[in-house]
Amino acid sequence: FDHVGTVRGGMPNQTATRYARSFIEGQPDEWTPWDTSFGGFWQGGTHWSEIVYQEARDFLARSADREDPFFMYIAFNAPHDPRQSPMEYVELYPLGDIAVPGNFLPKYPHAEAMGAGENLRDERLAPFPRTPYAVRKNRQEYYAIITHMDTQIGKILDKLEASGQAENTYIIFTSDHGLAVGQHGLLGKQNMYDHSVRVPLIISGPGIKPNHRIDEFVYLQDVVPTALEIAGAVMPDHLDFHSLMPLLAGESENGAYEAVYGAYMGVQRMIRTKEYKMILYPEAATVRLFNVKEDPMEMRDLASDPQYRALMNELFGQFKELQKQVRDPVDVSRYHEAFFLPDH
Repeated sequence: FDHVGTVRGGMPNQTATRYARSFIEGQPDEWTPWDTSFGGFWQGGTHWSEIVYQEARDFLARSADREDPFFMYIAFNAPHDPRQSPMEYVELYPLGDIAVPGNFLPKYPHAEAMGAGENLRDERLAPFPRTPYAVRKNRQEYYAIITHMDTQIGKILDKLEASGQAENTYIIFTSDHGLAVGQHGLLGKQNMYDHSVRVPLIISGPGIKPNHRIDEFVYLQDVVPTALEIAGAVMPDHLDFHSLMPLLAGESENGAYEAVYGAYMGVQRMIRTKEYKMILYPEAATVRLFNVKEDPMEMRDLASDPQYRALMNELFGQFKELQKQVRDPVDVSRYHEAFFLPDH
């Protein structure tokens, strides 16, 4: 184990000024992402992403002369709100060049019942109802802080290259969630749409084919057994997920999942196959169905179409099986009659 450097909490400090923004086009904005006086990512005067880079750089320097392999878990907090970055990164994305997403809505109809209502911190990042201007401003600052983080990651990779260990090192790049940032009338992550539940996952290292995409379902939790296998460690019995190394070796039948199960609190459930996604809102007694293959923006709800009832019953059966596997205690069976008519 290495020494602990800069210690901070899990999230950047929030500021009342960021949440009080009016987002009225043509009027002065009381918030600027590069103003260090607001704290947040600028706490202490240096951007948090730059602090993370500095800690990783120093660790690599200390590891340079060690014979034992090293493991680094580099946890950037960007692009979490309040989404601050230096001015030059914001200016990379002129507001006039930023498009409003095609699935923009002023308000999501089930937001309160699904636990993503007006009191949720993530959703208070833009006014209600949403406006195209507010969404474009949020996306501008989102893109800027991502690009600033990417710069720090590039600097870490440069240091790894300079250490002479790049070719011997496995790198796993991923994130804990996506964000809506104006899609479907939502700003945050607390929903079951692909823009929020899908994450980037890039793995490189010895024996892994470069510039190759594997189109299979995996879970973020698979990263742990993958790292353990790379390290040659014993897999604990309590691990419910599995290594991605067979997939990376081209054994496509080993390591993937037929469907993905999703849950948020007691108010959202989901099953997603390669072609369809079914979302359940127990508190709203509502189900939604999307053909994600033909409708990747998830804009056409098919749940009310009688021709899809047999498919929805089939998906519900798969959902119940996955629910048993993940030991989800929420009982949704009582909603089955309300959601689905019998298939005749």
